[in-house]
Amino acid sequence: MPKITAETATGTVNFDCSEGRKLVLCLEDNGVDIMHRCGGNARCTTCRVEVLSGDIGSRTEAEEAILATKPDIAPNTRLSCQIRLNGDVHVKVINQASVTGIEPGTRPEE
Repeated sequence: MPKITAETATGTVNFDCSEGRKLVLCLEDNGVDIMHRCGGNARCTTCRVEVLSGDIGSRTEAEEAILATKPDIAPNTRLSCQIRLNGDVHVKVINQASVTGIEPGTRPEE
């Protein structure tokens, strides 16, 4: 079972998550109020995370396309709605509802 370390606005959160599950859902289910305004469809980029360590595979085509429209996106920036966990990962959550004051959005599907 992958171990997740998430740097958030309120500190670091550590938890386990089922292999193959979307990172955005694991974060939300473990108390991280991550944004996901498009419902996990790789269209809004609000669920961005900075991958600090761990192998999460390559960006999906949809992810690559939307991130290409944003300025100054680092190579280790990913959309948590497009990451299927297959191992341990350490991420920094970029957008949280509690910080932005905006509702997180429709919960992404499994």
